Amino acid sequence: MKKILLLAALAVATFANAQKGTVLVAGNIGFDSTKQDQTTNQSTLNTFTFGTKVGYQFHDNWTVGAEFSAGSSKQEHGNNYPIYTYNEVKNSIFSAGAFVRYSKPLSETFAVFADLGAGFQTAKTKEFGTNEYGNYSTTYKGNGMYVGLTPALFINFKKSFGLNFSIGGLGYETLNQEKNVSDNSHFYFNFGKTVNIGISKNF
Repeated sequence: MKKILLLAALAVATFANAQKGTVLVAGNIGFDSTKQDQTTNQSTLNTFTFGTKVGYQFHDNWTVGAEFSAGSSKQEHGNNYPIYTYNEVKNSIFSAGAFVRYSKPLSETFAVFADLGAGFQTAKTKEFGTNEYGNYSTTYKGNGMYVGLTPALFINFKKSFGLNFSIGGLGYETLNQEKNVSDNSHFYFNFGKTVNIGISKNF
């Protein structure tokens, strides 16, 4: 089995002031692509995400605010044996909630922070394809909640311009789909399995 995994997450448009009484505006963009290619079985999964945060720094170490994110994914699966089958699944998801951030400078160059966020999410799934009975198509929606904790490291290069770096986090989310298709709950602990890199500037 040959598997190629590409994970790229670039956080952009992050403007903050490390002082009390200032406003934080942050955003991130992520892309994930997975491909599996076998003799009779091929599948691809592409995922795109975008998120933004707006917060008020009420203390030198604490920030509280709102967060929003949107994402979409497309999965294609084909099988050539014993009969040809194909299906394509498109997912879109939107979430909105609140977050609190604690940050702690370690030196003039390094600082650490952690974001704790929680809120609600909605999702829509479209599936269509071909099997031994012919063509089919279905659409269903769902909603749920999420909570997550993400620690990160800030590296200051020059004049409060630097790099944000994280390697995962932990959290819990639910998604209850209509028409009793499925009710999903998911706990994740992905330290060391994902990489997020961003840039930030303090004014």
